Amino acid sequence: MKKFINKYDIDETIDSFDISKNWNREDIPEKGTWDLSFLFADDEAWEQAFEEIKNNLNEADKYQGKLSSSADALLAGLEHYEKTVRQAEKVIVYSNFKHDQNQADSKYVAMKSKASQYLAQLAGKLAFMQPELVSIEKETYDKFIRENDKLKIYKHYFDQILRQKAHTLSNKEETLLAQASDILDTSSEVFAVFSNADLEFPTVKVKDEDVRITQANFVPLLENKDRKLRQEVYEKYYATYKQYENTLALTLQKEIKKDNFNASVRGHKSARAAALYDNAIPEIVYDQLLNTISEHYDLLHRYVHLRKEKLNLETLHGYDLYTSMVDNVDFKFKPSEAKEIVIDALKPLGEKYGQILEKAFDERWIDWFSNKGKRSGAYSAGSTYDSKPYMLLNWQGTLDAVYTLAHELGHSMHSYFANGQPYIYSDYSIFLAEIASTTNENLLTEYLLQHEKDPKRKKYIINHYLDGFKGTVFRQSQFAKFEHLIHQSDQEGIALTADYLNEQYGKINQEFYGPELILDQQLSQEWIRIPHFYYNYYVYQYATGFSAATSFASRILAEGKPATDQYLKFLKAGTSDYPIDVLKTSGLDMTTSEPIVSALKTFEKYLNKFEE
Repeated sequence: MKKFINKYDIDETIDSFDISKNWNREDIPEKGTWDLSFLFADDEAWEQAFEEIKNNLNEADKYQGKLSSSADALLAGLEHYEKTVRQAEKVIVYSNFKHDQNQADSKYVAMKSKASQYLAQLAGKLAFMQPELVSIEKETYDKFIRENDKLKIYKHYFDQILRQKAHTLSNKEETLLAQASDILDTSSEVFAVFSNADLEFPTVKVKDEDVRITQANFVPLLENKDRKLRQEVYEKYYATYKQYENTLALTLQKEIKKDNFNASVRGHKSARAAALYDNAIPEIVYDQLLNTISEHYDLLHRYVHLRKEKLNLETLHGYDLYTSMVDNVDFKFKPSEAKEIVIDALKPLGEKYGQILEKAFDERWIDWFSNKGKRSGAYSAGSTYDSKPYMLLNWQGTLDAVYTLAHELGHSMHSYFANGQPYIYSDYSIFLAEIASTTNENLLTEYLLQHEKDPKRKKYIINHYLDGFKGTVFRQSQFAKFEHLIHQSDQEGIALTADYLNEQYGKINQEFYGPELILDQQLSQEWIRIPHFYYNYYVYQYATGFSAATSFASRILAEGKPATDQYLKFLKAGTSDYPIDVLKTSGLDMTTSEPIVSALKTFEKYLNKFEE
């Protein structure tokens, strides 16, 4: 990698900060923390704002029963709703951020609790909005728009409301379903508590130390270069689940029955149709994904063969799928180096994008370092209209950390641009949520490969990309195929027993990975541990999002400004149109196979490079 000079200024206190120690929050240098003064000057200002919105709570429902009375009443009700929610969002988001800085700080635990209680009260006060808006007829909306020009901006919002009318039940039925929601969610909650809290795994020896297997360290342990350790971890982990497979099969079966029940009572032909309906996603998108992936299984089979060859194994098992194919590569980056890399890597997105990107660093949108009590992982919280799209990191200076920085900046930049829309359209659909972040990752990969000179480090970067693609596009498509199959099976009256689930999951694994991956019993049992099967047709969006992002990145690098302009149009759209149409306007049609095929070609390109 080229020698870095700190041309993008980051305070030296950040670059020299010792990330190996477990610091208290007050020991973190100020420039390594986010600047929340864009929300509130300090905690006292937050307290004052909280008291104000508490006092306004009694007026939150002042337009109840009036929305359909006139154009002016409808507009006043919508504006009142937006003002009320915007004020609440600022207060709630600030309390969440303060809590995430140190979850052990009782002051901020109490602050978050107060804000959460207020949010529940506010939701109750504003619950009248959706039923009243749904009850208004299209002709009335059209009439009101003609009578008051200020309502024109809400036309797409009204269209979204009216789409739900056909699948909205009577008030009595909706109330009954809402009251039963806690009972209907039992399966997913039981699985979460059992899997994350009650289930205890055995220990293994790691460098002469006893290490207990956990949900958090399971995959990191499978990344270990010691194959005997990987096998032991794998077998002990699944043996623990195996004891309860009949119970967990029943838990999953009841979750699937809930999805099918909810779809049926709302008049949808299937659970998949119901799940995709909310975001106006045609079912052809799901089918195109699975069909296109199935036509390119050979690429995943090549990857499996390559992995077996590079790891020098006679047989490849499930516990061999996570460890790197490249040994002993140590990437270490200071924050200033990561900043330079990311800004340079994203230059193809244009000058305007770059200027805003620098604001993220200069205006301290980022909370960089781990400290005692800080929330783990990383996120971008950019859904608040009146704040910066802040980012929480736990910086470790690795290559993964640089990718995480680029990824979360993608989310934040998407939020920044979408906030150019009116408030009502300033969010973005979950179907689109991972595209901007993953586009950044794709551009970063290409940049790193262009600037890296060391062949071994270059191979490591390509390995990183191939594993990411395998885990996101192929694996999530595999999950999507299994999820759809078990929903259909339940509709057809087939009992989702452990034996049936093992058999079907095993078959799908064989289709995807081919004959060179040994179908161990544990691989057929993998369904037992996957929380996403309780998310009701969520996982396919990882694969479609990654594919769309790969396609965007390829076009941006190949075509330059015309493709960049289309991409920025996507970032700016928010929810001003349906997700599929937002992408079509930006040059991607996810109802066709083209974006998936384009992404697979990129995977093949990197596969070829690694083989070379």
